[in-house]
Amino acid sequence: MIKPAAPLLSMTAFAQAAGTEPSFAWRWEVRSVNARGLDLRVRLPQGCERLEPTVRDRLSKVCVRGAVSATLEVRRLAGARPLQINAEAIARVLALHQALVPRVDPSPPRLEALLQVKGVLDASEDAPDSEEEVAQRDALLIQGLDAAGAALHQARAEEGARLAAVLLAQIDRIDALVGEAASLAVTQPTALRNRLVAMLADVLAEPQPGQRSIDPQRLEQEVALLAVKADVREELDRLIAHSAQARDLVAAGGAVGRRLDFLAQEFNREANTLTSKSTDTALTRLGIELKTVIDQFREQVQNIE
Repeated sequence: MIKPAAPLLSMTAFAQAAGTEPSFAWRWEVRSVNARGLDLRVRLPQGCERLEPTVRDRLSKVCVRGAVSATLEVRRLAGARPLQINAEAIARVLALHQALVPRVDPSPPRLEALLQVKGVLDASEDAPDSEEEVAQRDALLIQGLDAAGAALHQARAEEGARLAAVLLAQIDRIDALVGEAASLAVTQPTALRNRLVAMLADVLAEPQPGQRSIDPQRLEQEVALLAVKADVREELDRLIAHSAQARDLVAAGGAVGRRLDFLAQEFNREANTLTSKSTDTALTRLGIELKTVIDQFREQVQNIE
């Protein structure tokens, strides 16, 4: 098989990337399906909305076409945030102790007793991150997105390689059918003449009063006109040219899906014309089979970027 100069990319793929840091765990899921253009959909957890422009920019550099969705999950790990001392709470507890000194032990409260007072230790996981922590987390999440994007590109390339093999096999089949059609087309003028002569022979078998004999020269003229109308050589030549161009596009690789789709339409147009011009049952049968292969070719092309 011809190896594309650049990867032939499928628009259907899935990839993911995940990681665990000291304070949080994250997971990216990126998937794409076929579409006429590039449709990016980004789902980010609360607090990460600021990353959306960067996410869209990074994904647009990975995918040219396709409906691409990226989903991020972020989970803070239990106990990841260090305990914080609430100085105001301690001050309130000590002030209350001083106020109660006449009725309680005047000795300062022991540390373990203070720490047991609700509000003195702040272990809230919802406490805001510092700017430095936010910047570090964002950088790690974007690195994860890049890893998921690279995995998605690899998956699209691998599926594209399989599609390239299928497309080339279908082009081979189209070439074979065109070759068979060309062999049958050569015999069409003779077949037309024989059919016309047989039809006229049936008409002239029982002469009618005043009926004239058929001028052989006029007969040849009619046969020539019918042969011109039924000539499919131009359609066959175009089909051969389209096959060569399709092979070139597959070999070139890259974002060639739109051009391959246009070629599939041209393939179909020529096959339709060939079938409509056919005056031979075998040629008509070949034309129908050719259209079937072309439809299969176009169906696969819909997945190419």
